[in-house]
Amino acid sequence: MMFLIFLFSCLSKEKPKPIVYEGPLQQAENITMHYTEKEKLKTILRAKKVNQFQNGDKEFPEGVYVEFYDETGKKTSTLRANTAYYFKQENKWRGRGKVEVVNIEKGQQLNTEELFWLPVTKKIFTDKFVTITDQKDVIYGTGLLADQDLSHYTIKNPNGLVEVKD
Repeated sequence: MMFLIFLFSCLSKEKPKPIVYEGPLQQAENITMHYTEKEKLKTILRAKKVNQFQNGDKEFPEGVYVEFYDETGKKTSTLRANTAYYFKQENKWRGRGKVEVVNIEKGQQLNTEELFWLPVTKKIFTDKFVTITDQKDVIYGTGLLADQDLSHYTIKNPNGLVEVKD
């Protein structure tokens, strides 16, 4: 009898596997982030909510608003998106939903449903449908590569009406 009790007590019970948490490690609300290079303001980012994950990625589920500044401290352009995500390993941002980029100096506006931004190269791009509006023209197309302030851009498959001066 003692042998049977000993035998059953030695049988190992299967331990439950640990649950791996993949949600955010940190959350913040009503944030403003200032990015500088060589002590000069480059961007200001505002968001209602940010989630930061273990790998350094950041999620902005309630949207983001970014202001870009030139070397003199003048605001050159803005970016707004319904949601945003920062991929730390790639140092790349993605805006989704109603994405809008405005070049303040030229009076241009870009609208699309998804846009990527590379801070290192200061480029924005998308493969989605885009609309660029300025004081005279509206250009439509699919796919875009541009400077972050829209000062120079290329639309991969453009269409629309453009006024040409003689």
